[in-house]
Amino acid sequence: MEIINRYVYAVSKRLPESQRKDVADELRGLIEDMLDERVQDGEVIEQDVESVLVELGHPRSLARKYRDSKKYVIGPELYDLYILVLKIALISTIAVNSFVFVIQVILNPVNILDYFVSYIVSFFTVVFPMVFGWTTFGFALAGYFSDGRMEKLELEKGWKPSSLPPVPEEKRQIKRSEPITGIVIYVLLIIMLTFSTEYFGIWIFQNNELAGVVPFLNEAHYGSLFILAFIIFGAGIVKECLKLVYEKWTYKLVTFTAIVNFIVIALILFIITKSQIWNPTFMNELMQYGLITKGSEGYDVVRQIWEQLTFWTVIFLVFGLLLDLIAGFIKVRKAKLK
Repeated sequence: MEIINRYVYAVSKRLPESQRKDVADELRGLIEDMLDERVQDGEVIEQDVESVLVELGHPRSLARKYRDSKKYVIGPELYDLYILVLKIALISTIAVNSFVFVIQVILNPVNILDYFVSYIVSFFTVVFPMVFGWTTFGFALAGYFSDGRMEKLELEKGWKPSSLPPVPEEKRQIKRSEPITGIVIYVLLIIMLTFSTEYFGIWIFQNNELAGVVPFLNEAHYGSLFILAFIIFGAGIVKECLKLVYEKWTYKLVTFTAIVNFIVIALILFIITKSQIWNPTFMNELMQYGLITKGSEGYDVVRQIWEQLTFWTVIFLVFGLLLDLIAGFIKVRKAKLK
């Protein structure tokens, strides 16, 4: 029966991935035995199934018995996934930070000791706290709302098997690769904006060597806006963590995504439209390296692109956030209509 599939799924999804299949098979066998004992040689009806499932208890409570667990900041059902995301994020962090260190040494080998000390200190003062903090917060928040608070209310009101959500359709499910990729991108952006803004620009090579970088961003005014960028990317990490936990698009997830995305859009518009964020000497620096000549056709083309950078950056970011929201809403809507 469909209600049995929904119950088994509701229990197994709260367990570590390595246990899910074995527990699901064991639970199906247990339900069949209980039904056989209840009806003997009679026909199993829906009321019998409901009674057996009520006897087994709420999926959350039964899953806890299989885990033999109590209360956690990151519950066992999310722990394996949490560790996986942390590993990916931290590996990305180490890789990018190491790349930045190498570039710094290439550009100015005399200060290699200073760069190395900064490289080590950055992991313990900024990078690890950022990655660990936002990822932990995202999973804790998801665990609280998806598996704690709402189900406590159900238990208080009286739980019924008929209230179980259906097993999500394949098209409605969220592939793990999508939110993991999103988390990695947000982590890389945080690192780049924290330590390597001076390398985010046009790289100049002369005589097959890196001669310098013409940055896009204005270092003089960047610090005052960094906290907003940190909030934006941190909120993005939390959002992707929620996608990993929910594993499917729901109206609740779409609503949260909408709130986060609209806040992010507002912050992006605030940051991007501040002219101080862009390097005011960008064109002059390009001319100093001999890449363009004032009055030439190339100069006019680059100037037009530079002047339109704000507009297209806003369009690109806003379009991506809206597309993410619309795609989720469409999947939920199609599932509801079916």
